[in-house]
Amino acid sequence: MVLRITCLFALLLCQCGLLLAADQAERDASQFDDELPEEALVYPDWFKTSFGDLRDDVQAARDAGKAGLIVYFGQKRCAYCDQFMEVNLGHPEIKRYVQQYYDVVPIDIWGVEDVIDTDGSEFDERGLSLKYKTNFTPSLVFYDKQGKPVYRIRGYYPPYRFKAALKYVTEGFYRVEKFSDYLARAEPGLFFQSGDLIERDFFETEATRLDQFNGKPLAVFFEAGECHACELLHTGPLSKPQILQEMSQMNAVQLHLTSEQTIVTPDGRSLSPKEWARELDIFYAPTILLFDPDGNEVVRVDSVIQFYRLWGILDYVNKEGYQKVADYQTWRLQQRELSE
Repeated sequence: MVLRITCLFALLLCQCGLLLAADQAERDASQFDDELPEEALVYPDWFKTSFGDLRDDVQAARDAGKAGLIVYFGQKRCAYCDQFMEVNLGHPEIKRYVQQYYDVVPIDIWGVEDVIDTDGSEFDERGLSLKYKTNFTPSLVFYDKQGKPVYRIRGYYPPYRFKAALKYVTEGFYRVEKFSDYLARAEPGLFFQSGDLIERDFFETEATRLDQFNGKPLAVFFEAGECHACELLHTGPLSKPQILQEMSQMNAVQLHLTSEQTIVTPDGRSLSPKEWARELDIFYAPTILLFDPDGNEVVRVDSVIQFYRLWGILDYVNKEGYQKVADYQTWRLQQRELSE
């Protein structure tokens, strides 16, 4: 009996150690400068060269015994893309897993080369990027063996969560459950902690009716307790004067991902934040939803975000850039050109 209890205790210590190590890796990978890199990104030499027809690329992956094809959407100068290449694909286990199950084809979201998607539709690289709404790079679109796009990852996620997404797609869990539910099973006791949230002056503390604001854009922050990424957001980007200036032009509401309190969503439905988050398949804390003054969702940020990207997104919403250009990336490019 003593031996059995000792072994169980050792197993629990081992599991706790693994979870703490994963948490520390998430913390380390989430901290980087997102200023525009000076040097252009170089793809890994094991990425595949596409000749412009993704149907042929899927066939080649299938012939090689792979589970499918990943199309990587990125930019030549993107700090988040650099982080993805260096940290995620630089991780031996992740690199081995991706190479085992997928061929990877890169797409430049500003590229002009012709591309045929697996359904036969024709685009240039930019057009294909718009089709899959790759507002934030890096973005990955997963195609199965039959060439059907089955899942999209948009933005940068630290290695532990990215690996979970890989397994979620590869092992077919996307067919039966949301990614948030998959993560909740994979991370029992850690997924969306129930501790207190970080209080800030710009949050409407008593707001429960998100459909009744005063003609300003609305920012809804879904957060969790004991959330290091949330802490980094508040002590980093959300502490900067430029960001606070943008926030002052908005209504801002903070919701706990596990809260059972009833609120009214921007489209007039009575739900708890927990129910709403599950409906939206929110799996990352913090996630920020941004709505126009009429309550229509403009853009969602559910991945790692640093100062420059957040500043650009808030500026895009406050200046109603979504009414002037096709997408956020086009808006940011125009703003950079105006500032030069």
